Amino acid sequence: MGETQTVPMIHEDALPGHESALDRKPEWQPRYPGSGRLEGKVAIVTGGDSGIGRAVAALYAREGADVAIVYLCEHDDAAETKRIVEAEGRRAITIAGDVGDKAFGERVVAETVEAFGRLDILVNNAGEQHPDKDIRDITEAQLKRTFQTNIFGMFFLVQAALPHLGKGAAIVNCTSVTMYQGSKELLDYSSTKGAITAFTRSLSENLIGDGIRVNAVAPGPIWTPLNPMGGASPEKMKTFGQDTPMGRPGEPSEVAPAFLFLACEDSSYMSGQVLHPNGGNIVNG
Repeated sequence: MGETQTVPMIHEDALPGHESALDRKPEWQPRYPGSGRLEGKVAIVTGGDSGIGRAVAALYAREGADVAIVYLCEHDDAAETKRIVEAEGRRAITIAGDVGDKAFGERVVAETVEAFGRLDILVNNAGEQHPDKDIRDITEAQLKRTFQTNIFGMFFLVQAALPHLGKGAAIVNCTSVTMYQGSKELLDYSSTKGAITAFTRSLSENLIGDGIRVNAVAPGPIWTPLNPMGGASPEKMKTFGQDTPMGRPGEPSEVAPAFLFLACEDSSYMSGQVLHPNGGNIVNG
């Protein structure tokens, strides 16, 4: 299948990062044989090039889905995720661009439907974060950029996808433990995650009559390029994940099954809910 690329967008801190550049690679590999739970389905996974998105794409492919891998500018990571999906015997396309741009969201859906003929699952996983210890250090550009990527992009993709989603379709959004616990260094990021949780619950009410389920996953500290490549301060990275009850960061392969459960018929009686793979933190969610 084809690949579409765009001119990379550079953030203030040169994010996003590349999984290929990490010394310790995240564990994305599915842990079990597939059982056909997504046989014949087509999924869009934003942020699908690396981290949680790669693990979700790999697991969806193992369970029978064809996958559109949406990413910003990490072409090497996206190519590897495409190879992973195809190694599972499924089809994949890669589409590069800015999810915060409405026209790009429309193009993602159009190219997915053109390539695969249908759309059944939308995974809104793409996100960005920038640590700031002082709220006065958050520039207007960064504030707008974080909201544009993390929540505006979800609106744009849902708007574009809805004409192609029928009864039994699923939308799975990625929120965060920071929405429930707060984060003193991630003021803008955690605020977008609160918006995503409210969006998930409200969109569920809006679409449930059409047979479309909307749920979310709220990961805790997960070993992906997001944090070590500049999404967390160097001080925080020294003890990343150690403050969870399990005493370690999670792996993408430990989060992907939550996205699978919410996308398949196993969760047919769930909508407007949030799952919490977060290392044992108790949250009121």
